[in-house]
Amino acid sequence: MLKATVVATATSTVKHPSLTGARMLVVQPYGPDGATPDGHPLVAIDTGCGAGTGDEIMITSDGRNAREALNSDTTPVRWTVIGICDK
Repeated sequence: MLKATVVATATSTVKHPSLTGARMLVVQPYGPDGATPDGHPLVAIDTGCGAGTGDEIMITSDGRNAREALNSDTTPVRWTVIGICDK
C-alpha cells in the first residue's frame, strides 16, 4: 500500500476487456515520508472511490483486489485505488 497523488486521467481506445467502464488514473506514488516522489508515475484503476486530479490517495498492488474489483480472473491491472486521504 502506497500514498500517491492523482496527476491526470488516462484514456484508451483499445484496452483489455476487463477495463471496460473502469477509470484509469495516472498517479505519482510517494516514499515513506509521504512527500518525496518514489519512482515514475503509474496507472491505477479507480472502481468506486471517485478520486480526481490533485487528490491524495492510497493505492495497492494486491492482484486479488484488482481481480475482484473488475470481476475478472485475467485482468492485467496491478494498481488499484483503495481510498482517498483526508486533508
